[in-house]
Parts: sequence; C-alpha cells; structure tokens
Amino acid sequence: MTSPLPSSVSPSWSNVTSHLNPNKTTCDENESFKYLAYTITYSIVFPIGVISNCVALYVFCCLTSKKTANTVFMTNLAISDAGFSLTLPFRLVYYFRGCQWDFPDWLCRWCVFSFYLNLYTSVLFLTGLSVLRYIAVVHPIKAKSLITVRRASLACLGIWIFVSCLSSPFLMSSTIWREEKWRCFEPGNDKSWMRIFILNYVGIFFGFLIPFITILACYGCIMCKLVLGGKIGNRKRNTRQRTVYLIAVVLCTFLVCFLPYHVARTIHLHARVSGKSCEVIEMLLRVLVISLCTAASNSCFNPLLYYFAGETFRSTIRRGSDRGTASSLRHSSNQSFRMKISDTWDSMRRKNYQSPCS
Repeated sequence: MTSPLPSSVSPSWSNVTSHLNPNKTTCDENESFKYLAYTITYSIVFPIGVISNCVALYVFCCLTSKKTANTVFMTNLAISDAGFSLTLPFRLVYYFRGCQWDFPDWLCRWCVFSFYLNLYTSVLFLTGLSVLRYIAVVHPIKAKSLITVRRASLACLGIWIFVSCLSSPFLMSSTIWREEKWRCFEPGNDKSWMRIFILNYVGIFFGFLIPFITILACYGCIMCKLVLGGKIGNRKRNTRQRTVYLIAVVLCTFLVCFLPYHVARTIHLHARVSGKSCEVIEMLLRVLVISLCTAASNSCFNPLLYYFAGETFRSTIRRGSDRGTASSLRHSSNQSFRMKISDTWDSMRRKNYQSPCS
C-alpha cells in the first residue's frame, strides 16, 4: 500500500536516503508544522466522523426496513469511517504528549493499519457505489437480476479481505525508541522504508488508479445516458437527481481527498530517495502534510453521500422527523385538551361556591 504518513515523515528519512544515495546530506526537519496540522485536523475529524457515521449506522441497521445493494455498500463505508475515527484519540494523545507513545505496541500497529484500511476500503466502496449506479442507469432492465443484496454483501466482504491483505505489512510497524521516547508511526530501519517505497506503487495502482479510471468510465457512460434520455417523468427525474448528487460527491472526494495525497506522497518519496535539496524536501513535506490531512478527513464527507445520494437514508430520516413532529403535535394537542377540561372544571367549582345557599 503506502507509507504510514500520518506522522511517519521523520528524521529517520535521512537513514533511508543515505542508504540509497550515499552522497546525500541529511536534512534537519522542523516537525512542529506537521504535528500542529495533524492535531488540529484530528481534533475536528474525530467528533464529526464518529457522530455522523454512528448516526448513519443506526439509520442503516435499525431504521431501514428494506435493504438494498446501495445500503449494503454505504453501511460498510460507514463502518470503515467510524472504525478509523475511533483510533484518532490515540493519535491526539501521542501528539499532545510530544510524540511519546504510552499505549501497547499492538495498538500502534493497529492505528497505522487502520489508516490504510480506511483509505482504500473507502475508495473501493465508492467505486462499488458508482458501478451500481452505472448498472441502474445504463442497464435498467438487467439491474434487477444483476444487483442483489447477496452479491453486494459478497463484494464488500471481498473488498475487506483484499485491502486487509494488502495493508497487512503495516502491522509490522511497531514502536521504536528514538530521542529517549517510544515513537509510533515511524519506520525503524532502512528495510522498512524500502518496503514503504515499493508498497506506495501497489497502493497507487490497486487502491487509486484502477478505481479512479473505473469511476470516470462509469460516470462518462451515465452522463451520456442522462443527456440522451430526453423527457422524463417525476420518478426518473428523482433518479437523475440522485445520480448527479452521487457523481458530484464521489468526484469531489476523489479530487479533494485522494488524488492530492497520492500525488504528493509519490513526489515526496522520490525527492527523498533521489537526494533533492533540503529546501525542496521541506516544501514537499508541507504539501504532503496538508494533503494527508484532507485524505484523513474523507470520513467526514461520506455522510453527505448517504443523505444526498441515498434515497432510503433520506426518506428514513424524514420519516423519523415526521414521527417526531407528529408526536410533538399530539402531545401538544393532548396537553391543550387537558388544560381546557381543567379550566372548565375550575369555572364550575367557582360558580358553585359563589351561588346562594338554598
């Protein structure tokens, strides 16, 4: 896959670059910028990601009566985002403690692993949703036989297994002792960095390039179908609107979260290995840090997809809102009725009290 870049870009880079290029001089990096950027980003992403995705899971699992293939993919996407968001408090404690890892070693490995698991399962789940929309719009007659909940569940299971296997090398990223502190998210030796350099291209090819080309091909065919569709009824108009929302959200997620990160990471790796000047490396590091922050924030953008592109999710939310409004109105009406009876009863009592004795 890729390097544990959430905080792995460290002075240890000088080891791998000197190993690959003996003539390169080491650079003293100012790490305060990346630590500050990660702390601010994770402090924002953690509450938003946990709350929004847990609400989405509650809607999908508890309030949605009719399961569809789209619901299956969105549920798995929400699980991935919520799982990654729950690891962010450990990263925040790590940075607040001045990069001192106070937790078990296995938890450090899991935090590194979960970043890439979330990153590439998100990419593939979004690709799956795009393929489902392509089949529904371009091949509507075959859609009912091709798209089933069982097939969607098997596809999601395959994605989890595939990404977990490709991300498993990062479970070897244990804590290291450096500058009298136990560090996490940092490669320990030159062999680790060489493994990262190779896995970078594995992640780009299988986790970004192929899915992105697939999405562009699907959306190209969908747009042609919509443009040549002619007049449409209300139902088809709603389908077209949801399709446009899906295209907009997915493309924005790829262009804002995934594309900059993969480009910046690759350029930074090559600059390090080829022995560029310290000024160039420091500039690329800042770009990389910013792009990683946007990549980590993808878990906050996906709930927008559930609401705007998921008809079941939006209708369930509206039904829950309507039930709450109706319940509130009934409660208000009952309370008003009880108040009227109470006022009438008090009035009758006062009249009886003021009437002359017989």
